[in-house]
Formats: sequence, structure tokens, C-alpha cells
Amino acid sequence: MTRRVLVTAGASGIGRAIAERFLIEGAEVAICDVDVDAVADFASAHPAAIARVADVTREADMETFLSLVEARWDRVDVVCANAGTGGPAGLIETLDYGAWQDCVAVNLNGAFLTCRWAARVMRAQGHGLITLTSSTAGIAGYPFRSPYAASKWAIIGLMKTLAMELGPAGVRVNALAPGAVQGPRMDRVVAMEAEAQGRPEEEIRALYVKGVSLRSWVDAEDVANMVHYLASPAGAKISGQTLCIDGHTETLAP
Repeated sequence: MTRRVLVTAGASGIGRAIAERFLIEGAEVAICDVDVDAVADFASAHPAAIARVADVTREADMETFLSLVEARWDRVDVVCANAGTGGPAGLIETLDYGAWQDCVAVNLNGAFLTCRWAARVMRAQGHGLITLTSSTAGIAGYPFRSPYAASKWAIIGLMKTLAMELGPAGVRVNALAPGAVQGPRMDRVVAMEAEAQGRPEEEIRALYVKGVSLRSWVDAEDVANMVHYLASPAGAKISGQTLCIDGHTETLAP
């Protein structure tokens, strides 16, 4: 039976790697993303997939996208609540409240809107896998990044609760906790943190590597491989877990 997989923020980065990992094996895939150009590029590369522009913080956008998916598919096997943003960087007394709210809206509220729909559909069908993208910042403190860390900790609490609520219906829920993932987004984070701390970008990059036991960065494909494993028969009994894909983060302290 062909698997059906939905990924938010699926047009680039981790989300795209997840979507394309399933597409390679012949799955039907639906993605949404707020980046218009990225969605157009994804749709061009994968014309058979459902690809729509949608902002995960806007209930109307998500209702439109999810209703379209539900109308086309009679079930959904994997839902990845993957959308996230790095938020602002700085000591908490320097942060703007609006920037805090924007970070929490994408990282937490977007996951809520996605999981609310997935829970209804999967409970009715009696099976499914939900993954929520947290971060190593969701299991440790993260100086200069309090909005991001707080929202990613909240994702762990949401995941644990949904695993309890949906487990009796045969639905598994897990959280992904990537470390520093190579790519344009992390380049922006490094630049932002360097500015906030008054340090060179090269120093910030070196600290990220130094704080990991394997002394390496993570690739988006590493995260996609974990989702694929969870969706396979080998992962059938894994639920309620926070799964780190990070090379073992020793510290996020600057």
C-alpha cells in the first residue's frame, strides 16, 4: 500500500529532505510552506506531489491546505509537524515581545494546528505516525535564544501528551531533536548569534562543533532518515520519545 505523507515547511531544509526521502520510495506526499519560491521549486521538481503555500500560524491557511489533502486522500500515514523558525537572538532583557510571539507562533502554534487535524484523522482511521520537530534546544538551555528554546521545550510536552492521548487509537507520536543542521537557515542563525554576542561568525561555528561529541554538523538527510525509520516496521513500537539526531550535544553554552 502506497504511503501518504504530509510535511509542513516541506519545500526546503529538513522538511524537503523528509518529503523527498519518502518520494524516493514511491510515497504520495503533500507539503506546505510559507516560502512561495520554494514551493514553486518543489512543485516543479515533484509535479505529482501536493504543494501549497500556507502559513502554519494562520488557521485559515492551514484549514484550506489540510482540507485539500483530506479531500484527495482517504487516509494519511505520516504527518510531520516540521515548521519552525529560529526567532531572535539576544539576552532576554533585550528582546522584543513581538519577535518572541512570532517565534512561538511558528514553532508551537503551527504544530498545534497541524497535530489537531492529524489527531482527528488518524484516530478515526486507527493508525498513523506524527513527528514534531523540536531541537536539542528543546532538552537543554540555549543562551541568547530563549524564545526558540522555550518553544522547542513546549514541543516536547505537546508530543508526550499526544502520545498518551492517541496511543490507545494506534497512533504513534515522537519528537525529533536535531542538532545544528548545515544549510542556509543555520548560516542565518550563526550570523544572528555572532551579532548578538559580538563575536566573529567563525568563532560561533567552531563552538557549535566543539560542543558535539562527534565534532560534526548534522545534514537534513540525517533527520529524514530518522523519520523514515520511525515510519518503517522497525519503528512500530517507538512512541512518546524525543529522538536526538545531533552527534550527541554536550553543551549549547556560548
